[in-house]
Amino acid sequence: MALSGMRGLSVFISDIRNCQNKELERLRVDKELGNIRTRFKNEKGLAPYEKKKYVWKMLYIFMLGYDVDFGHMEAVSLISAPKYPEKQVGYIETACLINENHDFLRLAINTVRNDIIGRNETFQCLALTLVGNIGGRDFSESLAPDVQKLLISSSARPLVRKKAALCLLRLYRKNPDVVNVDGWSDRMAQLLDERDLGVLTSSMSLFVSLVSNNHEAYWSCIPKCVRVLERLVRNQDIPQEYTYYGIPSPWLQVKTMRALQYFPTIEDPSTRRSLFEVLQRILMGTDVVKNVNKNNASHAVLFEALALVMHLDAEKEMMSQCVALLGKFIAVREPNIRYLGLENMTRMLMVTDVQDIIKRHQAQIITSLKDPDISIRRRALDLLYGMCDVSNAKDIVEELLQYLSSAEFAMREELSLKIAILAEKFAPDLSWYVDVILQLIDKAGDFVSDDIWFRVVQFVTNNEDLQPYAAVKAKEYLQKPAVHETMMKVSAYILGEYSHLLARRPGFHPKEIFSLINEKLPTVSLSSISILISTYAKILMHTQPPDPELQSQIWAIFRKYESCIDVEIQQRAIEYLVLSKKGEALMDVLAEMPKFPERQSALIKKAESSEADTAEQSAIKLRAKQMSNALVVTDQHPSNGSPPVNQLGLVKVPSTSNTGHKSVDQGLTPANGALTIVDTQPPASSSPDLLGDLLGPLAAEGPPSAAAQPEQDMVSRTESSAGMENALAIAPIDEHTNTVQPIGDITERFLSLCLKDSGVLYEDPYIQMGIKAEWRAHQGRLVLFLGNKNTAPLLSVRALILPPSHLKMELSLVPKTIPPRAQVQCPLEVVNLRPSRDVAVLDFSYKFGTYVVNAKLRLPAVLNKFFHPVSVTAEDFFPQWRSLTGPPLKLQEVVRGVRPMSLLEMGNLFNTLRMTVSPGLDPNTNNLVASTTFYSESTRAMLCLIRIETDPADRTQLRMTVASGDPTLTFELKELIKEHLIIMPTVNPAPTPAVPPQVQATSPPPSVSDPGALLAGLL
Repeated sequence: MALSGMRGLSVFISDIRNCQNKELERLRVDKELGNIRTRFKNEKGLAPYEKKKYVWKMLYIFMLGYDVDFGHMEAVSLISAPKYPEKQVGYIETACLINENHDFLRLAINTVRNDIIGRNETFQCLALTLVGNIGGRDFSESLAPDVQKLLISSSARPLVRKKAALCLLRLYRKNPDVVNVDGWSDRMAQLLDERDLGVLTSSMSLFVSLVSNNHEAYWSCIPKCVRVLERLVRNQDIPQEYTYYGIPSPWLQVKTMRALQYFPTIEDPSTRRSLFEVLQRILMGTDVVKNVNKNNASHAVLFEALALVMHLDAEKEMMSQCVALLGKFIAVREPNIRYLGLENMTRMLMVTDVQDIIKRHQAQIITSLKDPDISIRRRALDLLYGMCDVSNAKDIVEELLQYLSSAEFAMREELSLKIAILAEKFAPDLSWYVDVILQLIDKAGDFVSDDIWFRVVQFVTNNEDLQPYAAVKAKEYLQKPAVHETMMKVSAYILGEYSHLLARRPGFHPKEIFSLINEKLPTVSLSSISILISTYAKILMHTQPPDPELQSQIWAIFRKYESCIDVEIQQRAIEYLVLSKKGEALMDVLAEMPKFPERQSALIKKAESSEADTAEQSAIKLRAKQMSNALVVTDQHPSNGSPPVNQLGLVKVPSTSNTGHKSVDQGLTPANGALTIVDTQPPASSSPDLLGDLLGPLAAEGPPSAAAQPEQDMVSRTESSAGMENALAIAPIDEHTNTVQPIGDITERFLSLCLKDSGVLYEDPYIQMGIKAEWRAHQGRLVLFLGNKNTAPLLSVRALILPPSHLKMELSLVPKTIPPRAQVQCPLEVVNLRPSRDVAVLDFSYKFGTYVVNAKLRLPAVLNKFFHPVSVTAEDFFPQWRSLTGPPLKLQEVVRGVRPMSLLEMGNLFNTLRMTVSPGLDPNTNNLVASTTFYSESTRAMLCLIRIETDPADRTQLRMTVASGDPTLTFELKELIKEHLIIMPTVNPAPTPAVPPQVQATSPPPSVSDPGALLAGLL
């Protein structure tokens, strides 16, 4: 920008730069705009020089971010000025301030056309730049033919032709129906013979766009493209200014090879042979060097050449050479090169038969699973999954299982699904398959979808030789101190069906099996209780003649759940109790499940549909998945001191509807249609369950799971008598009077979620809000499921997190409207900064019709969520215990008013709080010793030790000693345990709805970490 002679503009810019604050700058800008407006209005005969000065000021003000809503006519009029300085500012101002639909542009079309067809090259460049930048439909209709003529003109200079090619490319992209390119194949072939590399590069960009829309018209241009590549690769007649770090015009090489990929094949043998010679030269001449810029350019050319080799389905020898080259790249230190090597090796595996060659690099690919970069780990996982077959399945699955324990939450769900698919597709024998799946469930926890353990049950049911082995393995996993709930379900089902086959073996007596399962009963959710009750009935049926003691114990459990609020559990308990008193009738009804009909696994279907995709489609899907998983956080700190509102990506999932409840074993309908218990239908008024995704997809062939929760049973709990208890869960921030009452006890739901990681947080007649959480070290991720239960939308939806000072929380942006029968998921990221028992609050509101509902709900991001149980030996425990001497690191208190409970019940409570009870450490059998590890940003991994001394004569009092290396943590942990021993009642987990059997979820649900999978030797 030439400022000579324009002192007023220089002074104005200086004044702006000298402004002390934004307000002074705005005042100075407003003053200048007022002055310019007055000059344009009052002085009609302004000279072009004066107009130019004021238009430069307007452009500078616009660049500062201020609106300029006048003076456009003056700017457009400068385009017709005879001198370059005025014409330049007219073109620049028009391109920046006026959009393609502005009426003033029509006034300038003739002037622009005159500049394009004129002989002044500078004016031609200005006009072409303006047309290319704006690219409007009017310009395309009026000026495209003139731009085409200028492009193929023999008299125009290369600089002008280069701009004409880029201008025509812009017009064609914006309005392909307006720009007439019929019969342009000969002209493009002529342009591809161009010797000037600038014109050739611009023309190649235009050629790529043309063939992407219609390659049939440009077959004659293929030999020309091959000759261009030959010229570049052999460095023939390449000017120095087009050589980048010794590489002849890498941009032109990439564009040429990309254009060739739009043609399905190359039929001419001579052209094909020449092209492969060029590609061979590129493959042989590319290596990793120290210069980053040269690496980037050479690898851009190389990977485009690899894509072209795969597209043309080259000979296997060249494919082998490509794989060997990629094998070198996945072993270098540069992460970008490793990523590209893994990605291209995966794409090559999808489109060509080079699996045996890629297997040679299996060790290096497995090493990439431990790379610090998660993108590289994802690509390594995809490649291992694709290269797996019968010969290497055991090794790859074993490596993936080992990697599962240390993988991020973001990868565990995908990793679990791929392990399950590989184990099923390439299992050398069924016992190995059972071992892998049970190990997967043990390590991955809720990252394992229900489809996986359903499939295990089908295999075990259909193979009699496998049933005793499966029962033995299920018992082994059930004996572990920390058992995940999915493992609880599959083990209980298998033992209920087949443990009687091993009744003569030590440890498999019905009493022992019942005792092993029953000790886990207090720790499971309602969906698992349903399966456990069925297992008890099976044990009772297989115990012939009946054992009076065992029978009385099981009957007591049936009677306990006869009044359960969950209708499915209640029905099972009542019917099993009645049937068990009828002798042989129980054996007839609960006969062993017959074989399933042979059907293709839902997991294999997913795998086959994925493998059917082309390489390019697969790459697009991978990129789309990465974009959908990326959460961009924007912190906004309001000036009023309220908590920050964070905006993340929003994910919508299909809504589900619950049209009926299935009976106890209908989920496992065998071939002959035999059912354990007759179906029961809920009343027609039952509301749909929109939070079925909390338990994941339920396949039609799956084992029995808890049926969907009928909501009419919860309505009776909305009486005003529950108001005091609900007030405990709705945090007392502000008082709001809602005419819409919640369904169920909010306090009970919150307390259940303090001990569990999934369930319903809040529900009323219009909305159901569920939570699914996963925790790792000092970080957590919760997903809020917001389901609209009605046929009308929920409006003015708002959710704001009010976090305590010790938690850093980021909630996704909640949509203002939830459509009818729809569900949305909102991720909530949590970071624990230091120990505290303070609770975060969700301020939630919405509008339905005339009702405005507002609730402040406590969120279960509580202290014990950041515990990870760790087992310690006497050699580790006592030195730590003795080193922590006295307050404040070791606190002791006599606690009175304790709820009477046995040591076993107390141990189960500690396990639920993520603390490991270590039997035998205290010689006194009336005492209990537990340990855990607490994680926060301030303490990192902090070992906590607890000792409970009970009085057998008075179970209402005990002495508690708590020790840790942090005074605050010691106090908070002591108070937490005391609350659970005294204040907090024992509650059943909140009902967790299940997906109705007839609905197949489209994607696995968010997952919850398995506490047992994160144990580490921290001492």
